[in-house]
Amino acid sequence: MLVAVRKPPIEFNVTGNIPESLLSGLIKEYGPDNVRVENTDCVNAMEMEWFKELEMEDTPAKNMRFYRKLSGMTQAVLAERIGASKQFVSDMENGRKSISKATAKKLAKIFDVSVSRFI
Repeated sequence: MLVAVRKPPIEFNVTGNIPESLLSGLIKEYGPDNVRVENTDCVNAMEMEWFKELEMEDTPAKNMRFYRKLSGMTQAVLAERIGASKQFVSDMENGRKSISKATAKKLAKIFDVSVSRFI
């Protein structure tokens, strides 16, 4: 829950689980027109339909490219770090070659993520 109180020259926001006594005190002190309450309950993104649809489109190849680019690495640099050629990295990223378990372990260590992202 978010509570915003506006009464010149005072403006402040309170977030979190706001006790009813505090909320009623703010309304009493500043008036209902100057206190805005927003319900900002969080939802787990992994439970949302759009996330599930995107997750189904996830492939080890797309993940490999994503983490490489996120790290600012070129294919040549990643190839050197995993002991492969740039062409082999390109082939894995484009789905022409599969990612072996050994390579997946190396990628997981390099990018500090779960091996399952590349299998």
